[in-house]
Amino acid sequence: MSAAARHHSLRGRLLGFVLASILLAALGLGITAYRGALREADAMFDLHLQQMAHSLRGSAPIGSTADTDYGEEGFDVFVQIWGPDGTQVFRSARSALPPRAVLGFSDAVVDGNRYRVYSLQTPMQTVQIAQDMDARQARARALALRATLPMALMAPLLMLAVGWIITRSLAPVQRMRREVAGRADDDLSPLPETDLPDEVRPLVQELNLLFQRVRGAFEAQKNFVADAAHELRSPLTALKLQAESLRRAGDEAGREAATLRLQQGIDRSIRLVGQLLALARQEATETPLDDPSGPVELEALVAEAIAAVLPQAQQRHIDLGLAASTPAQVQGQPAALHILLGNLLDNALKYTPAGGQVDVTLALADQAPVLTVEDSGPGIPEADRERAFDRFYRAAGAGAEGSGLGLAIVQTIAGRHGATVHLGHSQRLGGLRVDVQFPKAAG
Repeated sequence: MSAAARHHSLRGRLLGFVLASILLAALGLGITAYRGALREADAMFDLHLQQMAHSLRGSAPIGSTADTDYGEEGFDVFVQIWGPDGTQVFRSARSALPPRAVLGFSDAVVDGNRYRVYSLQTPMQTVQIAQDMDARQARARALALRATLPMALMAPLLMLAVGWIITRSLAPVQRMRREVAGRADDDLSPLPETDLPDEVRPLVQELNLLFQRVRGAFEAQKNFVADAAHELRSPLTALKLQAESLRRAGDEAGREAATLRLQQGIDRSIRLVGQLLALARQEATETPLDDPSGPVELEALVAEAIAAVLPQAQQRHIDLGLAASTPAQVQGQPAALHILLGNLLDNALKYTPAGGQVDVTLALADQAPVLTVEDSGPGIPEADRERAFDRFYRAAGAGAEGSGLGLAIVQTIAGRHGATVHLGHSQRLGGLRVDVQFPKAAG
């Protein structure tokens, strides 16, 4: 069965089940009421025969026959009366009752006609009274149908009322469907939650939360694309000019200098693109498939990150090392945390002058791991520290060329791990101090 064939309407299913239940219930009750009315009518007619028999004791005229018929129009009652010696003293006209009486109730068939007979004997006479069974049953069915008629009329009215109630109850869902269907592609505003049933309101609330997250992702993507396009324009223009300078260089020394500048420009562009991709990756997904979450030993991670940038520090004669370390473990993604520490060290080495110092410290503060990177560079003025986490922001007079993405990447990864990043002044080295405080380990 295809997926389209399995689709169903909630309104259709509710209407189908409820209306079918009403119809079956009405049918069952109707049949029960009809049979009960037949039994009551039969008992009522028997009682009527008994009462008539008792009322006729000693009151019938003396004679062999009479033209008098008892009963209602179209519903004749036939009577025979015998004296104490067995002589028939009265018989209704057109009566074809048997000549003998069976005391009490009995059924008789005379000339193909069925009769319900009641016989009563007293010391003075014997009274036999009978009704035509066909007429009796026809009257009983009419009474039974009359008893079930209100139910037969109420069932369709009840079905119409239930259908109207279900349609009205599902009207907010239909209204919400029309509103969502009529929206523009870029309309992610919250859906109204007024007049919604309790069963539907949580779904709409979750949709609004989803719209909010998607809207935030779209805004971040739009800003990222705009900023990236702006930032890439300058290095690409510089590469073009450097390539033109290399083409026009007239001597070997000029070509060598132009080639060096071009290589440096390419390296900066590669670094910028790499940081853009890293930032986009960290902002786009919560848990990359190739970077599963798990316990991470920060001490080993710091050692790996320092070893990765140590050649860069040695080239500029910068003293890079682990000043102090306390074993600590956090729950996170090793590759992402490696990127965080790599960007902190890259920034520190970039802005630290040749012959300077960069120290990394790993400690515990109230059982929470704290990772600190300090340098002897110019630092960041206090007024610019809040904006330092903005993408592509570079403080004036920093003295080094960068993309302005390092701290933005650090803050994004730290936020995903529940950590906070604080920028301050290094009292010991005089430059920038970056503290990354991770949440306290569980247990």
